Amino acid sequence: MVARRDNNFGLLRLVFASMVIVSHSPLLLDGDRSREFLTRIFGTLTGGDVAVDGFFLISGYLIVKSFIDTPSIGLYMKKRVARIVPGYAVAFLISALCIGPFVGGAAILSVSGIGRLLTQMATLLPPKVIGVFPGLAFPSLNSSLWTIRFEFECYLAVAALGALGLLRPQFWRALAAVAAALVMLNVAGAVEGGHQVHEPLLPFLAKDTRFFMIFSVGAVFYLFRDRIKLCHAGAAAAAVLLIGSMFSWRLAEAGFTVFGGYLIFWFAFVVRPLHLGRLTRSEDISYGVYLYGWPAQSLIVWNFRTIDPWLLSVLALSIAGAVGYASWMLVEKPSLRLARGRA
Repeated sequence: MVARRDNNFGLLRLVFASMVIVSHSPLLLDGDRSREFLTRIFGTLTGGDVAVDGFFLISGYLIVKSFIDTPSIGLYMKKRVARIVPGYAVAFLISALCIGPFVGGAAILSVSGIGRLLTQMATLLPPKVIGVFPGLAFPSLNSSLWTIRFEFECYLAVAALGALGLLRPQFWRALAAVAAALVMLNVAGAVEGGHQVHEPLLPFLAKDTRFFMIFSVGAVFYLFRDRIKLCHAGAAAAAVLLIGSMFSWRLAEAGFTVFGGYLIFWFAFVVRPLHLGRLTRSEDISYGVYLYGWPAQSLIVWNFRTIDPWLLSVLALSIAGAVGYASWMLVEKPSLRLARGRA
């Protein structure tokens, strides 16, 4: 596997961000997954689950590469903070202060309300305000932000492991295997058809283990890039195995992580870079689309309770795309330029 600069990672991230919005539309309208597109096909993971897993696979690959290519841990952390925190902070504040007071969250503007928001933002949590969007199935200002903290924890884990000299292929291969086993014990079979069947064996590890396992598999793809052969035949086999695993709750998560991971990196490096993929290298709006999809959808549903899910998706994607472009140009791109020491 040769890591080319002209790859399709930007396009993949944009597709995954869009999938999150499309997946959320029926959930926000109905309060359940009955009309969610992947649930109707496989009955296991949603499109949002798959998209977030895809983000963490790509992140595992690129973040470990970034750490190895960066001359110091300080510079690595500076770049990582610049990439994720400014965009998150602006999206948090817009959701809380520009939307919240007008959808039932007037208490936000009190001294105690501002204090709680600042605490939540400092710990990379979503803005949690009681009373917003009353009557909606998911009354939240921006639930998409819940993954940001886990992403940043993975950045910190790479820095810690790198400082200890543990960014070696053998270590990460073993780490990915252990994490995968924990996920299979902890998550698989705990949910069926969207309903809790039994308590996970290790509830305190449920989310952290899932995301770090997936991130670790992405790291393994990078560290073993010289040994993993990405080809069309392998992609075809991975696609067949992925589809088969997606019908089983016990196999879906692990199946997407391994077989879906292979397909992601095959598409990124083997498939000829598409025009949109080249465009996303210079203008990467995917993070902004992800950050602003939920508030855009919630506002639309707040005003049009019976809107069709597909129309909701189109409208929300249009809004999130426009705001995401503004986020890239006004917040994310300048922050990255400063972190890299460019005027």
